[in-house]
Amino acid sequence: MSLDKIYQLLDRELAVDDPWRLDSNPFERERHAQMLRLSRSSGAIGNALEVGCAAGAFTTQLAPYCKRLTVVDVASRAIDRARQRMQLCSHITWTISDIERFSTAERFDLIVVAEVLYYLDDVARMRTAVRNFVQMLAPEGRLVFGSARDAICRRWGHAAGAETVMAMLNESLTEVERLECHGESADEDCLLASFINAGQTSNQLNLQH
Repeated sequence: MSLDKIYQLLDRELAVDDPWRLDSNPFERERHAQMLRLSRSSGAIGNALEVGCAAGAFTTQLAPYCKRLTVVDVASRAIDRARQRMQLCSHITWTISDIERFSTAERFDLIVVAEVLYYLDDVARMRTAVRNFVQMLAPEGRLVFGSARDAICRRWGHAAGAETVMAMLNESLTEVERLECHGESADEDCLLASFINAGQTSNQLNLQH
């Protein structure tokens, strides 16, 4: 499926209440609870990036713990719906962008990427996106990743899923924790993991300048 068709599909799905049952499904609520726990495991969150907000179900949980939060999604309808839920939060920046093209000079203490990368239509593009996220992660920053497993994603017609992307992340970052989330259906089976950018500490970077 081409990216244009995927974007059209996402836009249609976002037109209904509670798309993908992110607010009402016990599996999704548990997945979000674990993602939030992993996100907060290093303490206070200064500057965070959420990649792919859907209708804002996880954004509403993450935002209160962030001093600043940037939310990126390729679908304008997703940004509109999430922004509507977060009207009173002035510390959130909303950006409509393809995840491969989004770039900023900012460095983030936390990056959350969940159920997003398998929409890219080949593994090489996933690797490009992963490299982009790693470059935006601050020294000692944390990246929280989640996805349906490889086998499920391939059954859905995607190139790869959790295991493939986690192997890419482990090439540049240090994996701290990994866990499984299961629901009642065969499709409700995902992996979550947190990674830390331990290659250079803040003090090491300061010494170089």
